Amino acid sequence: MKLFEYKLDETVAILTMNSGENTFNPTFLNAFLDVLNRVENETDACTLVVTSSHEKIFSNGLDLQWLVPVVRNNDIDTAKDFFYLLNRVFKRILLFPMVTVAAISGHVFAGGAILSCCFDFRFMRSDSGYFCLPEVDLKIPLLPGMLALLKRAIPGYKFDEIQFTGSRLIATECQEHHIITKACHISTLMDETLDFAKKLGKDRTIVGEMKKRMHTDILHALDVKDVEYIESGYFHIE
Repeated sequence: MKLFEYKLDETVAILTMNSGENTFNPTFLNAFLDVLNRVENETDACTLVVTSSHEKIFSNGLDLQWLVPVVRNNDIDTAKDFFYLLNRVFKRILLFPMVTVAAISGHVFAGGAILSCCFDFRFMRSDSGYFCLPEVDLKIPLLPGMLALLKRAIPGYKFDEIQFTGSRLIATECQEHHIITKACHISTLMDETLDFAKKLGKDRTIVGEMKKRMHTDILHALDVKDVEYIESGYFHIE
């Protein structure tokens, strides 16, 4: 099975992540960039929906089984390249010239939660799955760009709570605090997401330009502040 697959449903491109827990390593991230390019360049879609084929997980974030040995072996160049690649994926989704919707079909942890915040809208499965930032317990502080992405989707009062406690939110709590658009049972998640997405047939050019103007602060954090941290020795894993 391919790491990513997409299909068209009217004006909506439905992209499915097929990499198990959909954790981030160079192979996954490069494949993600490739399929996003294909959706943009090979289709006339106006809206992008991204979901996961895993029965319980949308994305569990960084592939620590890959990253931890890299850092412990002091392969700093590889680690730096990885985080720059990760930021390329975050920016690609953030600035994608279509309205984007995440259909969160299960757990969305750590980097997976950050990834979900790159999308314009989020629908989340209500009968199973948590939204969680466990970095405080993993002892991995977030980069400025990651923080900026999270803050665009999570109200400040709730962001402080979940960042410092590592608490897990269910979909109905996420909806209550306006982190997601709607909590849906898994049996209706894709139907409701697609019903919403099909009403968003907006022009790509104006959508892309609006995003560039909206997200200048986030882009500065990703392109400037993150570079300062990464180049000065961000990498420390217990």
